[in-house]
Amino acid sequence: MELLTLKEGKFLVKLARKTIEDYLNFGIKIDPPENTPSRLFEERGVFVTLKRYPSMELRGCIGYPEPVMPLVFATIDAAISAAIRDPRFYPVRPEELRDILVEVTVLTPPEPLNVPPERLPEEIKVGRDGLIVRCGLASGLLLPQVPVEWGWSEEEFLSQTCVKAGLSPNCWLDPRCQFYRFQGQIFTEVEPFGEIVEEKIIE
Repeated sequence: MELLTLKEGKFLVKLARKTIEDYLNFGIKIDPPENTPSRLFEERGVFVTLKRYPSMELRGCIGYPEPVMPLVFATIDAAISAAIRDPRFYPVRPEELRDILVEVTVLTPPEPLNVPPERLPEEIKVGRDGLIVRCGLASGLLLPQVPVEWGWSEEEFLSQTCVKAGLSPNCWLDPRCQFYRFQGQIFTEVEPFGEIVEEKIIE
């Protein structure tokens, strides 16, 4: 996957914030702006993450793991869902937006890890990879920045992905569970309505 430029990343973060503002204030789901860069109509996975500022506590995070629709449309959908449909939180109120950071993570297509379970820790790298687990009807996803924020090892990352799916922490040792890795480009506000940067989680 060709990386996005910082200009394209800034466009997505501003689009995500405007999407949330217009939806919460006016009940309107906006269309992609006329000046949307052509590359943002490529199909890519994306997650929109909302964090309380300055505590950086999670306030909502939803997205599309797979490249199932043009990135600009996926960002609009994910932004609304992160604000009002994350089942872990009550819907964001309009007055909260001045204290919320908006972050957009653009994903590479998930790659299956077809190795014996005991070799899974060798096939992933904290700070580079995100993880998806699928086991029966259960599935869970953690973005690449999550294990870095929590200081997890590769084994802990695998266990916490299982927990996210509602499975036991050691489900990654079950050969019936399929794991996938992916990478992400993270674009985030430094402060609400402030400068937007590309965040590097590892050097």
